[in-house]
Amino acid sequence: MAPGRAWGRAGRIAYLIWCGGVFVFLIAPLVVIVPLSFNAEPYFTFTEGMLRLDPDAYSLRWYRTVVGDQTWSQALLNSLFIGLSATALATVLGTLAALGLSSPALPGRAVISGLLISPMVTPVIISAAGMFFFYSNLGLSYTYSGLILAHATLGTPFVVITVTATLSGFDTSLYRAAASLGAGPLRTFRRVVLPLIAPGVISGAVFAFATSFDEVVTVLFMGGLEQRTVPRQMWTGIREQISPAILAVASLLIVFSLLFLLTVEWLRRRAGERRLSPDTPRRVPPRRPS
Repeated sequence: MAPGRAWGRAGRIAYLIWCGGVFVFLIAPLVVIVPLSFNAEPYFTFTEGMLRLDPDAYSLRWYRTVVGDQTWSQALLNSLFIGLSATALATVLGTLAALGLSSPALPGRAVISGLLISPMVTPVIISAAGMFFFYSNLGLSYTYSGLILAHATLGTPFVVITVTATLSGFDTSLYRAAASLGAGPLRTFRRVVLPLIAPGVISGAVFAFATSFDEVVTVLFMGGLEQRTVPRQMWTGIREQISPAILAVASLLIVFSLLFLLTVEWLRRRAGERRLSPDTPRRVPPRRPS
């Protein structure tokens, strides 16, 4: 084997080992949670029976506790209601903002874009404290409306970023083509623009929902007992009564995160395929006989 090829193979092996080590460093703390959630005993550690792979040491006890507990069920319903409502609002606002930012005629686009993305880069505790004092003056603190508005504020930047990235390769001549065929602005957006930017809109909506579903600091500031979400319930369970039911909920959230990542990857590939394959095939004119 040539020395250059041997060094290349050694470098590839070292690269794979390094990537594997980083993967284990990031994923190992999450992987440990899943088997612990099946512990038959009320402990946060592996029992001797679990280490021996004894079937009696594993149980769905804590999953049944979560499903049968009214508090956890209400927290899940609150998370879904607040998350879906905030996602719908953030998707509409973020898409409209991205369409405005894509216009070259808009003055101060860089400043406006920075202001729209600021909730994503600002520490959450600062945003939550500011929104608490702002919405308290409006009488919206400790209400579902206030939480939905607060979560929409945190999710809108993700929609703005994804839709803006999608619009970067958008052919603006389609606006003029639709107008020449008699379509108004609303119909042009509904029949031409929206189908083309749909992967970016859906990706932003998925990110906005994940942000809302995972948020706990804003709920601690803005939510009351009736607006308790799943992350808030997990936080309360850790502080007041440590139970392996928290591990069961964490395992379910890990599964949800995996589905979320698979959805985003599917949308990314679909957007890439749509860019590579034109809607209408090109027609090659026949050659003239020489």
